[in-house]
Amino acid sequence: MKNATRGKGLLEPLLANLRARKANSLIPTPIRNGRILDIGCGTYPYFLAHTSFKEKFSLDQIHLSQEVATGLKIESFTIDLEEVPKLPFEDNFFGAVTLLAVVEHLDPDIMAILFKEIHRVLNPQGMIILTTPAAWSDGLLKLMARLNLVSADEIHEHAYAYTLPLLGWYFGQAGFEMKKISFGYFEFFFNMWATAKK
Repeated sequence: MKNATRGKGLLEPLLANLRARKANSLIPTPIRNGRILDIGCGTYPYFLAHTSFKEKFSLDQIHLSQEVATGLKIESFTIDLEEVPKLPFEDNFFGAVTLLAVVEHLDPDIMAILFKEIHRVLNPQGMIILTTPAAWSDGLLKLMARLNLVSADEIHEHAYAYTLPLLGWYFGQAGFEMKKISFGYFEFFFNMWATAKK
């Protein structure tokens, strides 16, 4: 398997697979006939390579090689959201937007702006799907990085540890209705998932 993250970690292939499986399980079949945007796909768009959508888009601060983008039929955009937290897409463009193991890397102020942008680019039936480590697992992840089980490069860049209520607050601030938000845990409660429908 190609690297799903920067850096090395013995468990990274397994964790990428579990994230992709969880995200796929949360996406309803009807919206797969439209477009998906995966934000923060990294050096290799593992999730986009393992999901089915009519059109696939990726966005990351790291440039995705043309060979990979062409091979996987992905339209790729290179943007540093910390500098420009604006999505280069028209309103109502996507059926789904995913952020898998991404929000923990974002400054909370940037995330508030980004969630509003995601709400804007989702179509009326669209949804956002995200995964992030549970806040309590921060110390354990740092230990696992020292043991080379997960990518030290990725763990070192964690900016904030989110809780489910805080994620709900960000969704609400972006315009998502509370009754259309769902949350849960996976990977033995080490990780959280959240979805919000427009």
